[in-house]
Amino acid sequence: MKIKKVGVVGCGFMGGGIVQVCATSGYDVVTTDITDEAVTRGINVIKERLAKKVAKKQMTQQEMDAALGRIKGSSDINVYKDCDLVIECVFEDMELKKRLFADLDKICEPKTYFGTNTSCLPVVDMAMATSRPEKVVGIHFFTPPPLMPCVEIMQSIVTSKETLDMAVEFGKSVDKTVIVAKDTPGFIVNAQMIPNVLNAVRMFENGIASAEDIDMGAVKGLSHPIGPIALADFFGLDVLYAISTHMYEETKDPMVKPPLILKRMVKAGMLGRKSGKGFYDYTK
Repeated sequence: MKIKKVGVVGCGFMGGGIVQVCATSGYDVVTTDITDEAVTRGINVIKERLAKKVAKKQMTQQEMDAALGRIKGSSDINVYKDCDLVIECVFEDMELKKRLFADLDKICEPKTYFGTNTSCLPVVDMAMATSRPEKVVGIHFFTPPPLMPCVEIMQSIVTSKETLDMAVEFGKSVDKTVIVAKDTPGFIVNAQMIPNVLNAVRMFENGIASAEDIDMGAVKGLSHPIGPIALADFFGLDVLYAISTHMYEETKDPMVKPPLILKRMVKAGMLGRKSGKGFYDYTK
């Protein structure tokens, strides 16, 4: 089945980015959030991002208007009824995601595929909350979706080949490089990145080097575009803690056990850029 209409559950930073990517790629998109105000706020952010692209002559005003014309927002989950594909982009809470998929399963037509933007949770658990587990697949965009060139497709043990093929073609259609992984903790990217970032955090925790020097070593010594400590602050220490905790619970691999300092910082509200303070101070 050719995908024409896409639903994105959540219109915050990640969800709004996915909405933008889909709309600028020619898809009709519907999106929801907790309130109408949250949806309006998310769509306004998309307008601002596209306006900047027009100002930089990266797209025309006509292309911007056409993309925005393809987006419809609501706080009513029933708008997903006739979508061909619905991608959830809610908080990384398994029970929340399972309840959402169970609700979508009752609302959406039998044709509808379900995608999850999870970065670490088992796709199969969400799939089994529906009556169509073979139609559930991981579609993991990276932060921020309009800029990052990759999308990670995760095939659970019950995902059908038809669904996997759909997800791969969808990823290519929104101009992303597609990589495919089995439904394992961390999939491809986080399975590589999380141990590296946690190792850097442990180096800082043990007083081996400053955050600045650890990051400088990665940037200047390993040619990384950003150091691991700065990267942790960028995507959020609460997110890092949640992902690493889940991966450790699944695997018991000491390389992904979250360091104590990370737990303490999250409890103190030091979440990185989003809170103004993390390993670095962003309030200055």
